[in-house]
Amino acid sequence: MALLIKPSTNTAQTCCGCSSASAVRGSSPLFLLAAAASSSSLSRRPSSVQLGRARRRGKKKIVVGCVASSKSARSEAPSRRDSSAMAAERVTAVATIKVTVGGFLNSLRPSRAIDNFKDLIGRSLYLELVSSQLDAKTGQEKPTLRSYAHQVADNDDDVVTYEADFDVPAGFGDVGAVLVTNEHHSTEMFLQDIKLVVPSSASDDSDDDGSAAAASPLLAIRCNSWVEPNSGGDGDAAGKRVFFAKPYLPSQTPAGLRSYRKKDLEEKRGDGRGQRKSSDRIYDYDTYNDLGDPDNNADKARPVLGGTQQFPYPRRCRTGRPMSTKDPKTETRKGDNYVPRDEAFSEEKQLQFSVTTLQSVLQAAVPAVQSTLIDPNLSFPSFFVIDKLFEDGVKLPKAEDLGFLRGVLPRLLQRLRDSPADNVLLFDTPKNVQKDKFGWLRDEEFARETLAGMNPYAIELVREFPFKSNLDPAVYGPAESAITAEVLEKQMGHVMTVADAVKQKRLFMLDYHDLYLPYVHKIRAQEHTTMYGSRTVFFLTGDGTLQLLAIELTRPASPPPSAQPQWRRVFTPSTDTTESWLWRMAKSHVRAHDSGHHELVTHWLRTHCAVEPYIIAANRQLSEMHPVYRLLHPHFRYTMRINALARSALINAGGIIELSFSPGKHAMELSSAAYDKLWRFDAESLPADLVRRGMAEVDPTSEHGVKLAIQDYPFANDGLLVWDAIERWVEAYVARFYPDAGAVAGDAELQAFWAEVINVGHGDKKGAPGWPELDTPASLAHALATMIWVASAHHAAVNFGQYDFAGYFPNRPSIARTRMPVEEPVDSEALAAFVEDPDNALRECFPSQVQATLVMAVLDLLSTHSPDEEYLGGMEAAPWSGGDAGVRAAYGEFNARLKEIEGIIDGRNADRRLKNRCGAGIVPYQLMKPFSGPGLTSKGIPNSTSI
Repeated sequence: MALLIKPSTNTAQTCCGCSSASAVRGSSPLFLLAAAASSSSLSRRPSSVQLGRARRRGKKKIVVGCVASSKSARSEAPSRRDSSAMAAERVTAVATIKVTVGGFLNSLRPSRAIDNFKDLIGRSLYLELVSSQLDAKTGQEKPTLRSYAHQVADNDDDVVTYEADFDVPAGFGDVGAVLVTNEHHSTEMFLQDIKLVVPSSASDDSDDDGSAAAASPLLAIRCNSWVEPNSGGDGDAAGKRVFFAKPYLPSQTPAGLRSYRKKDLEEKRGDGRGQRKSSDRIYDYDTYNDLGDPDNNADKARPVLGGTQQFPYPRRCRTGRPMSTKDPKTETRKGDNYVPRDEAFSEEKQLQFSVTTLQSVLQAAVPAVQSTLIDPNLSFPSFFVIDKLFEDGVKLPKAEDLGFLRGVLPRLLQRLRDSPADNVLLFDTPKNVQKDKFGWLRDEEFARETLAGMNPYAIELVREFPFKSNLDPAVYGPAESAITAEVLEKQMGHVMTVADAVKQKRLFMLDYHDLYLPYVHKIRAQEHTTMYGSRTVFFLTGDGTLQLLAIELTRPASPPPSAQPQWRRVFTPSTDTTESWLWRMAKSHVRAHDSGHHELVTHWLRTHCAVEPYIIAANRQLSEMHPVYRLLHPHFRYTMRINALARSALINAGGIIELSFSPGKHAMELSSAAYDKLWRFDAESLPADLVRRGMAEVDPTSEHGVKLAIQDYPFANDGLLVWDAIERWVEAYVARFYPDAGAVAGDAELQAFWAEVINVGHGDKKGAPGWPELDTPASLAHALATMIWVASAHHAAVNFGQYDFAGYFPNRPSIARTRMPVEEPVDSEALAAFVEDPDNALRECFPSQVQATLVMAVLDLLSTHSPDEEYLGGMEAAPWSGGDAGVRAAYGEFNARLKEIEGIIDGRNADRRLKNRCGAGIVPYQLMKPFSGPGLTSKGIPNSTSI
């Protein structure tokens, strides 16, 4: 993050008539890089660029004293006479401002004469020290100690240091907070930290610039927050922020800080009215009423998710935009989706996201352009052409051939042509293709990926047989499955009966029957897609691997006027060539079902969507000095921003999900149905999820308290190591602040936070089972560990393997576009074409060229770690502990354990006895390795759902 220029409201306008601030902040990452690449953009004042380094001041520094606050003191610089009269101890406040992330944005720096002048005279940053104590005589808050800070250093690591000297009078008490006012004219500051130090002589302990930054701090406050400019000139107006020195429970808050604690929370809650501005730091709730765009296109009308019994859903951050003219329940989609200022991407993250987004979109566009875009539903003419995407790449088209993209891409294309890339763009070869180019054809790999692939949350134990639907047979047709014991026993080689296999916990299933069946006819009403309900059955063999036995596809009974009866058929592996090709096509349908379930339920709903209410409630009800807030805060990083971007381009009407995944325009409705039927908080921890699916049973004698049904289950084996590490760390942290049940039950902020999560953030589930009471340290620790697990490890498990498992789309097609050729009533022409050329029939069932390359590009983006990522247990995100040695020690143990887990995972991936993660052509399972470098690595657990 950086110190940015943010124009005031009377800034020069862009060509579209909006202020440059809203134009750039409200634009997509695609626009940001395109604008930056444009030479003409240098002549216009950008709205969001880094400042150049301010002028160094050498070793001489101006000493500015301080005075106790008063309404008139602000107009004059504090005097040396006042400070010396009050002084008992001299301290220096050292504020560190992040300036730039480097790169091409350095060339876009505007003139900043006004702000430089304020820096020169020492009036750009105003600091106030707040005493933790009340005045013993008056019982009122003590006057703050105030001082302008002056710039003393502009360091090589792109930070600028400001210092303010204070003479702290005897009896002032502990400094409990620092008030910061940004006096720049139009520049918002990203304040990294504030340290209070005892100044030393320049010849002894100060740094080369004569500053006190190198001295050992008496107090260090990590801020990592934007401070808006104080344009009004009033000390209580916008631009003044409070940063607390130490964590306190509400009942333990020092008297001198109570009003500051209360006021800061009130400011973050807002009043629930008006449209939010990008500079706001207000957190409030709304339904998902902004996915449709009926004013632009009637076909883009979508139901509101959340707030109704028909479409229950978690809440999102309120933006307050005007409502649609054609549908008063739908919010308009004008401008960027608001997130509170501190939830925005850092410049480094934005830069990486912009570059990756643009190149990914270009990679997706090039094959589409080369197919001339005559038919966006055009399939790939051969598997050879699919392989060419990775082997030879594709030549860059002329800018004029880019159609709707040429307005933003030509300059970037020219830059790429001028590079040594020889005018060729390549998709990286996914790791599964590197390992085994034909692995997607093998049943063994299909089965293995249910345990060690990108959606390991779907497989479940078969606990009852025969299978039976819970849907109304009068609507959907007979509830009984067509999968019989005879079918399964034949495929098992008659080694045992189905009854014995169920009893011995040897049968497992992907069950997408009841979730999808109500949507089959809705989805089929759309062009170029189809849908079935499906059941896929596996058998656990003696060597610990899964054998794929059978797939059942079901079309429900259809309503009038067609009034067709239910159709269902079971497909199995076969030596008959026709049946073998039907088997391959049936597997493609199931893979498309699994892709939709993964993206809409396991990934979006259970991590991105379900976590956002926790973030909003925490900021509204937990003070930033609350220990629980400090624990959770790193696990909320960037989530609201990436969710806002998803609402802009991924899950919205006409977005990438609707264009490229089987459910199409009904995708988010299906996600709502899954929330209604499947989501509950107490099943979101890893052990509880495994038990719910029958993949484990509670066993206090086992290492992790559960016994796995499949011993070689890579995701569960590694994930339980990470879950235990998280839970132990959180238990130690909670124990430090909550000695007993009374402390938990009596924490007013904590209880308000949890009540708001249940009753508002997840209000459509407030009467549902699964919400624990936060009434003991143990229940609190488990709930917090669950939230941290979901935001970090759960998300990592289903996100960062996406490209390596689905980048080669035949392995995991996002959509199945054609029906099974044997579906009744049989289309004789389609069946004849299938028999004549089954290879072509399978490719026509796959995503089109446009759909496939677009999804590949998006998965490439989503699977890539940012250079500024913060990983689980990383020391850069150690919790603000106020110097608490116990907390530091516990976190150090957490960090060490996660490093140890990395070694354990490496050892498991080299163990030939573990056939689900080690062997010829098998991609090692690394998604639960905690740490990673930037890029596409298929490992690393970020602290938060940050991409």
